[in-house]
Amino acid sequence: MVAGAVVLLIFVIPYLIMFFGSVKTKSEIRSVEPTYFPTEWHWENYLTMWFTPETPLVQNLISTIVISVFATLLVLLVALPAAYYTARARFPGRLVFMFLVIVTQMLQPAVLTSGLFRQFGFLGISDTWLAMILINAAFNLSFAVWIMHSFFAGIPKEVDEAAQLDGAGRLTVLFKINLPLVWPGIVTAIVFTFVACWNEFAASLVILSTAGNQPMAVALTKFVGQYETSWHYVFGVSIVAIVPVVVLFMLIEKRLIGGLTAGSVK
Repeated sequence: MVAGAVVLLIFVIPYLIMFFGSVKTKSEIRSVEPTYFPTEWHWENYLTMWFTPETPLVQNLISTIVISVFATLLVLLVALPAAYYTARARFPGRLVFMFLVIVTQMLQPAVLTSGLFRQFGFLGISDTWLAMILINAAFNLSFAVWIMHSFFAGIPKEVDEAAQLDGAGRLTVLFKINLPLVWPGIVTAIVFTFVACWNEFAASLVILSTAGNQPMAVALTKFVGQYETSWHYVFGVSIVAIVPVVVLFMLIEKRLIGGLTAGSVK
């Protein structure tokens, strides 16, 4: 228990420092004798940071939400039938297909940003939300397929056959019979995809040149200048960016744990 408390403290301390820094003044943070706790609590920092000339932070938050939500939905739309089909069907080249799926997980958007920039420029969708939705969906699709594939594969085929004997079609078997059984796996895929999209930085920095289209991860860097850094705003924006992810984890913690531990006990 003591060891757990120490580990928790180690992980929590950076966030506490970040929070205390977000309610300090710029001069207090840069003081030659800095303190962990603010001498005065400047809660107005959380209001003024939205109206700074560095970046349109409200638009950045909207951009982050739109890109993350729609990329996650696109991943779910494609990965769900793909995982179900690969778990149930035995088609030629199935192992090769699954191998290629997992190989794409080895690549990251940062490696392909130059090629993606030219490709989206040719298609006329560079510097748009659509471009980042497609990028985030493509690079998170393989993980979602693999995690849901393992859950579908764990359901006996006899369950499908029994439903089909009762007159259920393929889609009915998928949505009404299998989905409730693999829901923890779906939640796991959704959470990890959403968090990855929410925190994506490298591709957004290259593809999105308009300040209002950029997500929070990129907007955060605008407060870091060559000669001066608004650390109180950096800390404040970081706290705001963390909150939605923390809330998401709190809401679906039980299902997420069930998805991660499924199959550990037979």
